[in-house]
Amino acid sequence: MMKLFRPDSFRPHLLLALGFLLVGIVLVNLVICDKTASPAHFSTPDIRQEESLPGGSSSIPYPAIASLEIPSPELTDSAKSLFYAGKALAHQPWVKAPTATTARDGLGPLYNARSCLGCHVKGAKGIVPDDPNKPFTNGFVRLSIPGYDPVLGVIPEPTYGDQLQTESTSLANQLGLALTQTGDGEVKPEAKVFLQWQSYIQIYPDGSAVELRQPEIDIRDLGYGPFHDVTLFSLRNAPAIHGMGLIEAIPQSEIDALADPDDSNNDGISGRVNLVWSPYKDKLIPGRFGHKASKAEIATVVAAAFANDIGISNPIFPQQPCTSKQAACLNSLTGNDDLGYEIPQDLLELVINFTRNISVPKQRSFPPKGRTAFYQSGCQQCHQPQFRTGKDQSFAHLNDQLIWPYSDFLLHDMGDQLTDGRPDFDASRNEWRTPPLWGLGLNKQINGSLNLLHDGRARSVEEAILWHGGEATNARTKFMQLAAEERQQLVQFVEAL
Repeated sequence: MMKLFRPDSFRPHLLLALGFLLVGIVLVNLVICDKTASPAHFSTPDIRQEESLPGGSSSIPYPAIASLEIPSPELTDSAKSLFYAGKALAHQPWVKAPTATTARDGLGPLYNARSCLGCHVKGAKGIVPDDPNKPFTNGFVRLSIPGYDPVLGVIPEPTYGDQLQTESTSLANQLGLALTQTGDGEVKPEAKVFLQWQSYIQIYPDGSAVELRQPEIDIRDLGYGPFHDVTLFSLRNAPAIHGMGLIEAIPQSEIDALADPDDSNNDGISGRVNLVWSPYKDKLIPGRFGHKASKAEIATVVAAAFANDIGISNPIFPQQPCTSKQAACLNSLTGNDDLGYEIPQDLLELVINFTRNISVPKQRSFPPKGRTAFYQSGCQQCHQPQFRTGKDQSFAHLNDQLIWPYSDFLLHDMGDQLTDGRPDFDASRNEWRTPPLWGLGLNKQINGSLNLLHDGRARSVEEAILWHGGEATNARTKFMQLAAEERQQLVQFVEAL
């Protein structure tokens, strides 16, 4: 068993004894009353009717069936047929090769999930287990060692690569047997991942308190020996996938206009663009997808997930996720076609098309005072409310749409409490892409939990806000200064977006 614990990123659990409570209130009030911690007053714009349609013409009422995999209502009947074909492929479980089912064989030999939607539960976020003895299966652990590669963004860990695959096609793994029971010549899973939770109490100036928690990665049953001595680890929960086509349709100039890497306006916010490798354009271009904005296009997101998460080779990433130290993996039978791919270009395009054309839920009702609290706390400095998509998109329904994703899609330093200690392309150890907020509140209805932030630690919007640090410190401070009712109203506003 290997537990990864970063002393600099955990704070001790505070007992709710009266003495500790009083000390905590005093300390928090000292911080809140510090004039340097209070940002300037922000104005609240008038409510616009368009805000109720965050996806523009691709907005839909939240359906009775809890899912975020609903096609844009603007798709033609023929386009919807292609959408549903792609959705079926995204849901289908892949099987080990060789089989008679050549259209979906080639699983693994190392993988994290059997299907695309095996992690993105019903199109929403992954589920993070509370039980420390239940494996983490809706996400994964990123790996690397210090250094930079212009194509990969990182230097992969020599034995396990840049992503830890917790499943394999071995009979022992399929039957849930111990790693030691894997047969000769079969591929062992790389490891199993569990989460141990550390917690402490955050106390508001009014004396109320909330428990926060942070995961400690617990890696068990390493299949190929120890990690490199300086391995960097990053726990990632699967994000929701709705609205990605609209995000891709935002002109890069609109995002660039929000960047302020040197904080030239002295507002404490210094969003940056992450330059990442595009296998389509064969060069570095701005990223806007992924927790650290490490992917530039939807097609790259989908193709990389097939290769790394399911072990399915494709025209963009034709190699299996095997390293040179995993001989059985390298020698395994594949489901490759005559061109050398387990999913050919036409089927890959169906899944890309499905991902691009998922609609956005309409805004739900919220207390207007919550919207005011959101703006006056300064949340909109990073969670940029609106954009207009470009006018020359290949998909007509994505053209010239006023959308409300509540993100600037830039990197921001979120402080040491949210660090993963692992750079990715230009993103530093503390930097994360601002996640869009649209549809966020529906995750709990869809899969039973919110699991917010990159590693799913936050069980509520309130907890997520309280983890904000770095450039977001002033916004968190303003939130903590609000009366309890105002805080709840702000949370209700975010959950309604």
